[in-house]
Amino acid sequence: MKKEPNRFRLVATTMAGLEQPLVEELNALGATEIEQLTRAVAFDADKTLMYKANYQLRTALRILKHWVEFKAANEHALYDNIQKLHWFELLTPEQTFSIDVVASGTIFTHSKYVAYKTKDAIVDLFRNRYGIRPSVDVENPGLRIHIHIYNDMVNVLLNSSGESLHKRGYRKAVDKSPINEVLAAGLLRLSQWKADRHFMDTMCGSGTLPIEAAMMAMNIPAGYFRQHFAFMQWKDFDPKLWAEVKKQADSAMRDFGFEIIGSDRSAKAIEVATQNLRQAKLHKDVSLRKLNLSQVVPPTGPGLMVINPPYGERLEESNLKELYSQIGDSLKQQFKGWQAWIISSDFDALKHIGLKPSKKYTVFNGPLECRFLYFDIFEGTHRDMKRRQH
Repeated sequence: MKKEPNRFRLVATTMAGLEQPLVEELNALGATEIEQLTRAVAFDADKTLMYKANYQLRTALRILKHWVEFKAANEHALYDNIQKLHWFELLTPEQTFSIDVVASGTIFTHSKYVAYKTKDAIVDLFRNRYGIRPSVDVENPGLRIHIHIYNDMVNVLLNSSGESLHKRGYRKAVDKSPINEVLAAGLLRLSQWKADRHFMDTMCGSGTLPIEAAMMAMNIPAGYFRQHFAFMQWKDFDPKLWAEVKKQADSAMRDFGFEIIGSDRSAKAIEVATQNLRQAKLHKDVSLRKLNLSQVVPPTGPGLMVINPPYGERLEESNLKELYSQIGDSLKQQFKGWQAWIISSDFDALKHIGLKPSKKYTVFNGPLECRFLYFDIFEGTHRDMKRRQH
């Protein structure tokens, strides 16, 4: 079935374990023909939805526009087919471009070689017609080309985002091992954060989780602080439509009636988080406190806690077990009536929390396989909780 002239296929890439939250976001944006893949979600779109996806999706890393696909049995077929494409519609000899390649299967086993052959095919085409050629620029290219190959099937896509969408534009300072913004947003969506209660992160580090929680609660678009997207350099960029998309999304921003609090025992972490909050213009909406776990007193009423404690890479094993035991004590003693979520790659240390999780998800923090666990810190006895559940 052919697409309508103004519609095309997009692929939103994400992190392993966040595919379902991304599907939910795309449904809310009005995407159709949604297909969940591995670390990605494909969907049908027009230019308006492509702009919206880049500006509003919190759990996407990049939005790739499908351009063409063909079969290539070897490097010569790859070169010939790349040269047949309508590059003159996308590029001028004065523009720059870059090529990213993901190749798997038995035919093309070296991604860098595929990128090299693709580059040769494009520049040879321009040199033959114009006598000059566009240059490669990996930092700020005018066109970002994405090649995906599986065995002999070659898909050519155009990167409409540019730099990864996790680079929101508000994080100017970092503490140790900061959590990726897309992962932070994905964890909040997995926790079913509805902005209907207080939010706390008692190990806030650079402040990413409280900032993402505030942006979600106040409906601030994920790309609100970002200055540039790759589609702005495309020949068919529509500045008027882009302004309309931004205006519509920005008009839905709202106030939040509960508290959002970040705390950390490190003075440096609080200093870094303060800088990022100011950059995000959220310093009046999020409270930061330098506190040890035992000193934390949550606000009254229901609340949600999400924390990203240190993993085994940063602490000795004995200290790590003690820390996770302290987390459990803090939850049991200070957070009755709250919902608590914890992400960690140290599955043994998680056992020292001393509470049984009600839900668990598998997610990845960079290369580390993690568990994201939910603890219902109920008030009263275990029997009371069982009675409420039934």
